[in-house]
Amino acid sequence: MRTHMLVCMGAALFILIPQTAGISDSEMSRVIQGVITGIGFLCAGTIINGNDEQRASGLTTAAGIWFTAGIGVAVGLGRELTAIVCTLLAWIVLYVVPMVAGSRRPGVKENGKYSES
Repeated sequence: MRTHMLVCMGAALFILIPQTAGISDSEMSRVIQGVITGIGFLCAGTIINGNDEQRASGLTTAAGIWFTAGIGVAVGLGRELTAIVCTLLAWIVLYVVPMVAGSRRPGVKENGKYSES
């Protein structure tokens, strides 16, 4: 949770600082591209391959971090309503869909340990 919070605030900050400096739209586009690229590297680091090549973990975490950065960019650009709607959609995907799709609690395996879902 803290990682997602920091990613969101960091992405918003990287958008707000250039905006207050008065950069052009084309320069802002490059800033956004840089945020997306940087977050991509962070997300790649959260994906861990298991012992066998057929299984990887951390995919939901990586997607969540990537999505959180998008929400931060929306906030930084002054699109708070978009950020709120996207946050609600993420909550539905991460918590409501697993409850509807199966009988287990979201994020918890049958043996009681936390998982990526």
